[in-house]
Formats: sequence, C-alpha cells, structure tokens
Amino acid sequence: MKYRRKLLAVFAVTVFVSVTAVAWITSVLTRHTFEQADELRTATLVTEFRHEFDLRGEEVGRLVEAIAKGDASTRMAVALNHGAPDYGTYLNEAKTIAENQRLDFLEFLDSEGKVVSSAQSPAKFGYKEALPSLASTNNDIFLRQEDLPDGAALSLSAIRVVTLGDAPLYVVGGQRLDKDFLASLGLSSGTRAMLYQNAGETFSPQLLIDSSGMVQNSEPLLPLINQVRQNGREAKAVVHWSSHSAEDEAVYAIPLTGQRDQLLGILLVGNSRGTYVLLQQHIRSAALLAGGAGMVLAILFSGWAAARVTRPVERLADAAREVTAGNWTAQVPVNSSDELGELAGAFNHMTHELLEQRESLVQSERVAAWRELARRLAHELKNPLFPLQLTVENLLRAHEQSAQVFEEIFQESSSTLLAEIANLKNIITRFGEFSRMPQPQWQPVDLNDILRNLDRLFHAQLNMPDHKPIECKLELTDPMMPIAADPDLLHRALSNLVLNAMDAMPEGGTLRLGTRQAGERASIEVSDTGLGLTQEECERLFTPYYTSKTQGTGLGLAIVQSIISDHGGKISVRSMPSLGTTFVIELPPNMDKL
Repeated sequence: MKYRRKLLAVFAVTVFVSVTAVAWITSVLTRHTFEQADELRTATLVTEFRHEFDLRGEEVGRLVEAIAKGDASTRMAVALNHGAPDYGTYLNEAKTIAENQRLDFLEFLDSEGKVVSSAQSPAKFGYKEALPSLASTNNDIFLRQEDLPDGAALSLSAIRVVTLGDAPLYVVGGQRLDKDFLASLGLSSGTRAMLYQNAGETFSPQLLIDSSGMVQNSEPLLPLINQVRQNGREAKAVVHWSSHSAEDEAVYAIPLTGQRDQLLGILLVGNSRGTYVLLQQHIRSAALLAGGAGMVLAILFSGWAAARVTRPVERLADAAREVTAGNWTAQVPVNSSDELGELAGAFNHMTHELLEQRESLVQSERVAAWRELARRLAHELKNPLFPLQLTVENLLRAHEQSAQVFEEIFQESSSTLLAEIANLKNIITRFGEFSRMPQPQWQPVDLNDILRNLDRLFHAQLNMPDHKPIECKLELTDPMMPIAADPDLLHRALSNLVLNAMDAMPEGGTLRLGTRQAGERASIEVSDTGLGLTQEECERLFTPYYTSKTQGTGLGLAIVQSIISDHGGKISVRSMPSLGTTFVIELPPNMDKL
C-alpha cells in the first residue's frame, strides 16, 4: 500500500472514530439528561398530585366537617340515641346533602356500621360497613374504593363522628378520582397522568383513564401495571405505543394504597420521548454530516499532506534511481527547511561527494589500468624476447667459430626467430583488438537463435575424439521477445564464455545454454559442471588482464563484459569449487536503438 493511501486511511479512521466517539458521548449525555429531566418532571407531577390530593382532601374534610355539624346530621344522631329510629325517613337525605355540598360520595352510618343513608348507592340502606377501619382514620384523608351499581370507583374520602349520646353517627364523604381530577393537575408539555383503578384480579382496560377519559390501546401498559400489582413498589419502563420511536413514552408507575395498605390504584406518569428521539435523530444526522464532511476533508488534507511529504520523497527516489543508472550529477530541489529539506540537501551533498570521489577513483583506476597494461605487455613481450636473444647470441657465437658451424645452426635459428616474431605479432594483435572494440550495430535479435547457432558451431568441438565428450543442453524459453542488439558481438561474447566452459571441463561434463524472460528484460545463462572458482576468483574475474589459466592474456572476459556493457546490460557469475560455474547475462529490450 502506498504512503498516500496509508495516510488517507489513517485520517479516515481518525475522523470516523472521532465523530463516532463524539456522537456516542453526546447520545449518552443526552439520554442521561433526558432521564434526569423525566425523573424531575415525574417528581414534579407526583408532587403536584400529592399537593392537589392534599388540597382536595382538605376541601373534602371541611365539607364533611360542615355536614357533620349540620342540622341533618344532628337530627340523625338524636334519632339514633332514642330507641329504634325509622331509617326510611333518611333514605334520600345523603343524596340531597351531597349535591348541595358538591360531594360525589356521602354516607351516614350508625354505631354498628349500618348504612343510614347513602348518596351514591341508596340500595345499601341497612347494610353494614367495616367500622373499625373507618373509625381509626378519624380526622384523616384517605383513599377508598366505592362500590357503585355500575362498578367501583376511587374516592378521596374523609370521616367525621357526630356524638350526641352513646350511639355515635359516622359521616363519610368523598370526591371521585376521575378524569376531571387528572385534568386539574398542572401538566407540563409532553407529560400526561393516567390512573388505573385496581378493582379486579386481572387487568381491565376500562379501569385505566387519563384526563380525556378511558385510555385507548392500553395493552402496552399491561406489563408495567402487573409489575406494580405484584410487588407493590414503584416501577418505570419505556412504553412503545407503535413502531414509530417518536411515540414512545417513559412511564413511571406509582402505587396508591388505602387504609390497610391495600393497592387501590396506580398513578401512571408518562413523559413523551418524542423530543429525545428527535434530538437523537438530529445527533445522528449531524454525526453523518460531520462524518461525511470529515471524510471529504480527510481526503483533501491527506492528499495535500501526502503530496507535501511524498513528492520530495518521490523526487529523492527518482534521483536515487538516476544515480543507480549512472547519472552521478542527479540533484533534487530543496524547497523547505524542515527534515525533508535537510534530507534533500544531504542527498545533493552525497551525490556531489560521490561525483568527486568517482572522478578521483576513475583517475586512479585509469593510472592503475595503464600500469597493469604496461606490466602485462612487459610480461607478454618478455617471454618471446628471451628466446630471440638466445638465438641471436648463438648465431653470433657460431659465426665467430666457423662458417660451417654457422651454417649448421642458421636454419634452426631462423625458424625459432620467425616463430617468436609471429608470437609477438599475435600478442600485439590481441591487445589492439581489445583497444578497438566496435560499437554495436543495432538490429532485432532472437536470443534463442543465437544459442542454437552456438550449439551447431561447437557441436563438433565438444565431441572431439581425443577429448572426453561434453554434452550441450539447450534450455530455452519459447517464445522470447526480440531485443535490439548486435548479433555478431553477442555471438563473440557467448563464444568466449563457451570456450571458457570447455576449458573448465577437461574431464568432460555438461554445458547448459538457457534463456529467460523477466518482463521486458531478457537473460542468458551459460553453465558448466567444471572445476568451479573460488569467491576471490569470482570477484576478480572481469578485471582486465586477470586470468586463472596458466596461459592467456586475461582479456576474454573483459571483452565479454565490454560487449554486454555496450548493450546496456550486465553480467554476473555464480560459482563454487568443484560445483561448476554459471554466467548470467541480463539485457534490456533497447528497442529505442532501432
């Protein structure tokens, strides 16, 4: 993966993680804030409910107190304390008084708990109530479940006792907890109060009301109501009214108990989550927008930053490749004073130093080459000069002795002189050829054809009767892409390598000639199974005038290297003693030379 893509990935991941983290933290804080707001609104509503409950209770208490002190209550109390009164006289008394006092419920009971008169249920005339529990709450406001002909109802009740003798009269009055009561509560926006009357063994939707009447689609509240009915403690839950999350409500359920701590009703406070859901959607939308914008900015910024960083690095890489290719004068522009600028300056300084050192090295190598040439010429010329000198000295001595002796050795000495002179001419010719290497004559060349021609040319020489046979194997890649080269020069270079391979296998062996294709570049391999070379010999093998043979000028491989170099290629060697040697030639396509 390129550096620019890595940088883009890092920026993109950073933006994504940052936006996701901010959105998540904001969502968590928002949810926490809304939960606190819900709890606060619920506590406020419960406080309002209790406050309204107390106010209504005080009002009910005052009304019941006034009724207990009224003339009707006094007449009933006097009648109850004088024998057996006629209760039928008071059958409709409670209803009339309740209507006048704006009470929903009103009953008069004697000391035994018999109903003397009932406003809400006249048919209860003569029935008994549980007096002990009623009497124990004298002067207290309490919740009471009233049994009516059309069902049960919750009552906010008060009880007062009228005592005018031994038989007290109990006055029990109350107001109904219904939708009007819920409507009187001060509800904030997004909040509503509901009341469930616990009047049966199982949940009944008709017993659940809010300020507008019976609650429609009350089934979602069933689990919460049953939870409170089972454990008698407060509970809360998020109620899903539909598939739209904006219609969800956070509902708090508060148990309402009676005199004996029996569960008479459940106050349900619902807080709409619409605002919260809407805000969550805004947060998600903002996160997506910020993420998208961040991605775009990440792409732009990473592109700018990558270009800012990678362009100088790419220039350095290009310049390094130029130096590798032989352009020692390559320089890179220094456009900044930061680390990249320092690196570019160091590179320029390095190439300048390398150029100076190269020039110095070239001069040193040139002097060394001339010295080596002079040494090699002196060595090569000294060998034939010594026999020449001896031969001339013998002729002079023979001439001094007698004409007959001179004639005897003249013919032999003349042959020796001519042979050594021919040897001198051969040495001078080889050195002259090396100094006058021709330039390549470019034309399309198939390397496989060159190796096939070599195989045919050396076939007879490889199988001479007076030498142990050498097997030649062709390992050619077919097809090979043609390259631009000089076939004669390549043939000359490869012939030198084949001759060297033959010299390395005096006991016979295998000669392998192969071609390979690596992209546009082509390679040739010449391998033998001969004596092999040491590491030191491999390092010095292409040095002019160096040879590992007992006879030779050391120019053969130097000529091969010169030809390959003129073709823009390179030659290398792999060898180990007793394991053979492999020469590898790599050549570029050179099609631009045609």
